[in-house]
Amino acid sequence: MRILVKGAGVAGLTVAWQLYRHGFDVTIHERAEKIGQGASGFAGGMLAPWCEREGAEEPVLTLGRLAADWWEAALPGHVQRRGTLVVASGRDAGELERFAGRTSGWEWLDEQAIAALEPDLAGRFRKALFFRQEAHLDPRKALSALTAGLEEARMRFLFGPGGDTARYDRVVDCTGAAQIGRLPNLRGVRGEMLRLETGDVTLSRPVRLLHPRHPIYIVPRERNRFMVGATMIESDDAGPIAARSLMELLNAAYSLHPAFGEARLIDTGAGIRPAYPDNLPQVTEDGDTLHVNGLYRHGFLLAPAMASEVARRLFAEHAQPERMAS
Repeated sequence: MRILVKGAGVAGLTVAWQLYRHGFDVTIHERAEKIGQGASGFAGGMLAPWCEREGAEEPVLTLGRLAADWWEAALPGHVQRRGTLVVASGRDAGELERFAGRTSGWEWLDEQAIAALEPDLAGRFRKALFFRQEAHLDPRKALSALTAGLEEARMRFLFGPGGDTARYDRVVDCTGAAQIGRLPNLRGVRGEMLRLETGDVTLSRPVRLLHPRHPIYIVPRERNRFMVGATMIESDDAGPIAARSLMELLNAAYSLHPAFGEARLIDTGAGIRPAYPDNLPQVTEDGDTLHVNGLYRHGFLLAPAMASEVARRLFAEHAQPERMAS
């Protein structure tokens, strides 16, 4: 069975990888000139199903809890299994209790335990929640490594507009926000982020700072860099980051540690996250096309589960004629 995967963001690449593992003949078509130009390149890369359960339905936890294992199997060495730390300033301490009440898989830390886990946060927070089972990766590196692995497996990549679908038995459309207005009930949610560089702060894992209006997360990267995100704005405007969002993200980073006030602003970005009304992804069918969409803010977390569902459907479909023939 010849499969065309449209879109080379996290959804498309994970689908292609899963189909390759099942022996399908796969071609990937990406309209942009290179990989990582869409929302996937601006992701936090947090494999944090227990934390995400705070504002999401149960399937985010049940579908996402094996994501770290999937990524580690696909890209050995890329997954950092160091957990997630959730903190709040003194005046927002009630946010920690609320967060704990809506999640599971955490343990309470006192000041001493926080300092042992993240020495640069010593004395800054009295209590924290630690989600020990969670993990993270660098999205841009993961996308590049997955692409390199597919190319090494002689997967065909097509870039630019167009793309003849007639030569393929099935099409799997993973073009995300490009389908807003085409797929029923799909909407855009704008996410904005920035990257800072400073040698004055060291973090070993993602840290979430709770705030009633502006909760953020800070994810450590290599070379003293940190990704700070992310806003959630009901809009499909893909323009540059707004001044208000930039100020809010910078102020929140400063609240986590004052040294971020002297950090260098490396870059900013905004991406449109496609979402359905329940904020859960779907695999839907339209003729010869399967649509994988609606990953919202859970791209790297839920893409493996969606890829497995696509592979299951196509494998069952591929096997059906063989069973009838026998």
